[in-house]
Amino acid sequence: MLVLQSMVEVMMKNSVVAGVEFYYKGERYTPSVRIDLDRLMEQTGGLPSLYSLIARENGIDLYSYQYEVMQVEDIRFSEVEGFVADFIHNGELDVQGFVDKWRDEKLAADLAAIAQRCMGVEDLAQQPKLADALKEAYLLGQRASASNPD
Repeated sequence: MLVLQSMVEVMMKNSVVAGVEFYYKGERYTPSVRIDLDRLMEQTGGLPSLYSLIARENGIDLYSYQYEVMQVEDIRFSEVEGFVADFIHNGELDVQGFVDKWRDEKLAADLAAIAQRCMGVEDLAQQPKLADALKEAYLLGQRASASNPD
């Protein structure tokens, strides 16, 4: 159970501070927000517009010219925690790379939980054939689900 807990704990610590610097009506603005990326991924299945998150948390109307001006500037990331750090280069986030890695880590944690609960497997990494079989079953279910959208 220790391996499963440590895998989930590692996965559940991805956070960043996302901020934007821009000028609007001659004033400098630097809105930012701390984002728990794991919670956001769990809730939405991906990373929605971070601009809208920053705007909402800083009282910027999403239907304003100020918001449009803010969107022209790049979002910068700091105070990075977790494996998301591997996907931030020069202050910019490789969103697709992070999302893909997060989903892979989530799947691995979910499969390890199933193997432990159903088969008593303490460390799925020590049984790569079982891990592969569980992943194949998962992918088969995904394909079947996509082809039969009832």
